[in-house]
Amino acid sequence: MDKLIIFGAQSLIWVIVFLAGIYFAWQPKKQQKEMLVLAMLALPIVYVAAKIGSFLYFDPQPFVVDNFVPLIAHTEDNGFPSDHTLLSASAAMIVFFFKRRVGIALLTLAFLVGFFRVLAGVHHAVDIFGSVGFAIIFVWLARKYLLPAILQTKIYKRYLS
Repeated sequence: MDKLIIFGAQSLIWVIVFLAGIYFAWQPKKQQKEMLVLAMLALPIVYVAAKIGSFLYFDPQPFVVDNFVPLIAHTEDNGFPSDHTLLSASAAMIVFFFKRRVGIALLTLAFLVGFFRVLAGVHHAVDIFGSVGFAIIFVWLARKYLLPAILQTKIYKRYLS
């Protein structure tokens, strides 16, 4: 069971990124360009928002609070939010806005990443829900407001459309 938890906590993130990449590769060029632009907009915004969130809320990791050795090596720092879950959920949400079913499947896997990180003893549930919340909100904002603006620019129309 420990091997499954360790895989889920450390490596499942790359399965999600790989699956999102496969979905991306199978799309028409126009949709690929839009997904790429959304990723270039959303990922830095999600990351910065999460970093700001980590300054506003401190949640010591379970192994620090309860004094035990976690299943995976981890530095003693702020557990909020979970970076692994943040990246997983962000990739899932980018896909979600182009194909809901695939995005929901990837978001389910992102929750599993978080669940396994809780089981591994490196995060609390609030860290996971915070990460997913940041991903949902800020990828949605980028999709709703920034992507349409970028797609209308002369530079995009000249070089990418």
